[in-house]
Amino acid sequence: MRVEELMTSNVFTIDPHDMIDRVFFLIHYEKVRHLPVVEKGKVVGMVSDRDMYKALGPKSNSNAIESNKSGTELHVIPKKVQNIMRRGVISVTPDTLASDAAAMMADHKIGALPVLKDDKLVGILSSTDILRVFSKLEHAREERELRIANGKSHT
Repeated sequence: MRVEELMTSNVFTIDPHDMIDRVFFLIHYEKVRHLPVVEKGKVVGMVSDRDMYKALGPKSNSNAIESNKSGTELHVIPKKVQNIMRRGVISVTPDTLASDAAAMMADHKIGALPVLKDDKLVGILSSTDILRVFSKLEHAREERELRIANGKSHT
């Protein structure tokens, strides 16, 4: 199985000069956890939901999120993506074996890999994508074992 069979092709991206309130918005409203940072068409970093929360500080840190006097409107403190992004991004190609990509993610303890073709971002592969396929494969294997144990070889 290849990465291109598992990856998400419609990828939200951010720019190093974007403010982290854009990251906050994408994470909360678009329900993404990993955002490639793209500058002049090249992936230069990654930002995860954890990176953003680390930048905001502990929940009790009142300096991380400011509110207006009535407390009804919140906004994230002004900080640029380039200040929180992780550089030195590990990436894969669409032709990379899914098992190799999963091993890279486990070895480097990362939750997503940008998928590049000719140095252009074409998708993202997340640990959720890997787990979804693993779950389907394992479920099929368990059903097959159950059929064999019950004396049925085919359904």
